[in-house]
Amino acid sequence: MEDRTKKARLEALLFVSGEPVMLSELKSVTGLPETEIVDLLDELIAEYAERGGGIVIEKIAGGYQMLTNPEHSEWARKFKGSAKSQKLSMPALETLAIIAYRQPIIKAEIEDIRGVNSDGVIKTLLDRRLIKIVGRKEAPGKPLLYGTTKEFLQYFGLNDLTELPTLKDLEREEAA
Repeated sequence: MEDRTKKARLEALLFVSGEPVMLSELKSVTGLPETEIVDLLDELIAEYAERGGGIVIEKIAGGYQMLTNPEHSEWARKFKGSAKSQKLSMPALETLAIIAYRQPIIKAEIEDIRGVNSDGVIKTLLDRRLIKIVGRKEAPGKPLLYGTTKEFLQYFGLNDLTELPTLKDLEREEAA
């Protein structure tokens, strides 16, 4: 089978998925070795980027996903009518940042950092599946521990948590 056909099959799988597809899933469906899949996907990513169209392929949340090109995302939001429903409030973003950088973390620690009750915000983030309960802390009352999810990575277009900006990066941006 020629590379063009293999790439077309991978492209079709990414298209129908609607969420990140792991290499192991692509390997089990196509029967191709992971190294070949990575090479073919890298070629597809470059082809989509060179074309500059409305769709891109990106490495997201440990897998590969077909996404709207950020240059055209405003049009997609207008079409779907969901621009407002996707936005997070400032308290939600603040809480999410605390969880992302300090996970696993309990609600009392989040509230200590924020200085306000976080019940509603945590519920919203749980409902939107941006955070999840990852266990219980070995402390009196065994409070719940929270961490981020795969959906968090997808929402922010990250492959993994190492792509979050460091505090030094943030300080440099503030100084500029």
